[in-house]
Amino acid sequence: MKHTEKKRILIIEDEAHISEGLKLNLTLQGYDVEIAADGSAGLRKWKSWHPDLIVLDIMLPLIDGFSVLRNIRLEDEWLPVLILSAKSSADEKVRGFSYGVDDYLSKPFNLDEFLMRVERLLKRVSRHGTQVRPKTDAFPNTYTFGENEIDFDTATARCRMGTIDLTGQEVKLLKLFIANRGKPLSRARLLEIGWGYTHDTSTRTVDNFIVRFRKYFEVNSKKPVYFKSRRSVGYVFDHD
Repeated sequence: MKHTEKKRILIIEDEAHISEGLKLNLTLQGYDVEIAADGSAGLRKWKSWHPDLIVLDIMLPLIDGFSVLRNIRLEDEWLPVLILSAKSSADEKVRGFSYGVDDYLSKPFNLDEFLMRVERLLKRVSRHGTQVRPKTDAFPNTYTFGENEIDFDTATARCRMGTIDLTGQEVKLLKLFIANRGKPLSRARLLEIGWGYTHDTSTRTVDNFIVRFRKYFEVNSKKPVYFKSRRSVGYVFDHD
């Protein structure tokens, strides 16, 4: 296979014999390949290296593959992700696709089939990095609750404070709450998916963002209607 421009492939896999074998074969196919041995390292490499495709295991140290996938999808709906996992049940596959994975291949796998799937996924990306895949409906351009409206295209919000500019992390966290509307989310889970932190990370980061959101979107920040605390659990976002 000849490639005019080397495509970058990130392998997030903790079993060295698998990741090194995949790297060798993908390199022989003309790809530029990097390896991350755990979920946290994978997220860091994704953000710094900007791969064209990710090969992702589910059972990873520090942060599991599903949390890695959800973290990526909050920022990038288009990056091709191929799950390569020993978890082969229908439920696991459905879960993966519901979180936005593009393809799912069970271990043990056929190398030729794996290489063909990689090639097929990369063909979806144009020279400018835009996939042919239609955009999902998970996050519409705008989202309204109460008197508030969030515009994800412009990263702005109309609220009682007027029109405000949202930071990238605020947009990401709002998407996470909206995707889990009505479901309590623990601080650890929010940190893991929203920031890529591990469960043992001690921080009040989430609480600070909730204070901001209540200031923006609640009529009375002392009596929140949308961003509510759940004692001993975390937070839940909901509205009628």
